[in-house]
Amino acid sequence: MSRKNYVFTSESVSEGHPDKLCDRVSDAVLDAFLTEEPHARVACETFATTGRVVVGGEVGLSDPAKLKEMMGRVDGIVRDCIRDIGYEQKKFHWETVKIQNHLHKQSAHIAQGVDANEKKGKDEGAGDQGIMFGYACGETPELMPAPILYAHAILRRLAEVRKSGQEPMLLPDAKSQLSMRYEDGKPVEVTSIVLSHQHASKKQKSKDIRAIVEPYIREILPEGWITKKTQWWVNPTGTFVIGGPDGDAGLTGRKIIVDTYGGAAPHGGGAFSGKDPTKVDRSAAYAARYLAKNIVAAGLASRCTLQVSYAIGVARPLSIYVNTHDTGTVDEARIERAVTEVMDLTPRGIRTHLGLNRPIYARTSAYGHFGRLPEADGGFSWEKTDLVEALKAAV
Repeated sequence: MSRKNYVFTSESVSEGHPDKLCDRVSDAVLDAFLTEEPHARVACETFATTGRVVVGGEVGLSDPAKLKEMMGRVDGIVRDCIRDIGYEQKKFHWETVKIQNHLHKQSAHIAQGVDANEKKGKDEGAGDQGIMFGYACGETPELMPAPILYAHAILRRLAEVRKSGQEPMLLPDAKSQLSMRYEDGKPVEVTSIVLSHQHASKKQKSKDIRAIVEPYIREILPEGWITKKTQWWVNPTGTFVIGGPDGDAGLTGRKIIVDTYGGAAPHGGGAFSGKDPTKVDRSAAYAARYLAKNIVAAGLASRCTLQVSYAIGVARPLSIYVNTHDTGTVDEARIERAVTEVMDLTPRGIRTHLGLNRPIYARTSAYGHFGRLPEADGGFSWEKTDLVEALKAAV
């Protein structure tokens, strides 16, 4: 029997965190290639440190001339990302940062795993082996775990007021962490709030930063969740002026718990950012979230974990596993059969169903890939609940 009363913690990091800056650059490169060609192949990794950004990996377009042209645009893409995030520090400035571009043409041996079946008139294979997880629960209207959802929301709100000029003393790098007390399986109270936020002046102390951020945190969290017993830890080490890649190196894909469910559910071993949707690390994780969310929205369970697995070059998933954590209203095996009836889980089927061959990825690089609102241009399409009736019929 699962525990009903406990305290659980999740953290988030802002778009200015060094790792998230790298995720943003990798996804911006991906978006640029998908804008040029919807079936572009991209596996882009980014590294950032004091005064330097290094971009590398594999890319592919059908037109070699266009590929060369796109390679030449990478410098500008990187600078635009850094400028939008807000870095104009002496040792990390969008104008003066040194950029190294080591992108190269996609390996023929990797491409063949995806392309071989397509050339034979069959479904294209998965771009790699791996396991992917999706999760949903009834804790919040977004069907997400509350600690990670609100940790993201706090940083997103602080980024809004920083970028608007409303809070000029806040700088881009930040981390949040929420510990929540659960009673009868539902979040009822925030036991501790941790926030470290980069700021402009060495004269500002922890109490000064708390005075700036506390109203926005209270605005975000549901009424009654902050109590007199809630512990506040705002900039607990004191000064936080040196931030971003000047303070700590960054790398694409190092925040996969932040990107997914904040540790409340399993996740696959592969990161998302910088990968085109033929890579099932990304597309199948989106499909798994989509299915898990629709299962909960359909009332088939109040909590659901869904796993799929793939082999490189093989189109169909090797396995589908559903766990409703003793909350299901129908047998889990029936749900497993139902998901294959309502959605084609081949790589091409996922991309077609969710419309993933579009430049919609830079926006996912911070504040979570899940629990967001579906957007008119196809962004966050995996957050729709349009399979509810089909799933009900299928079970």
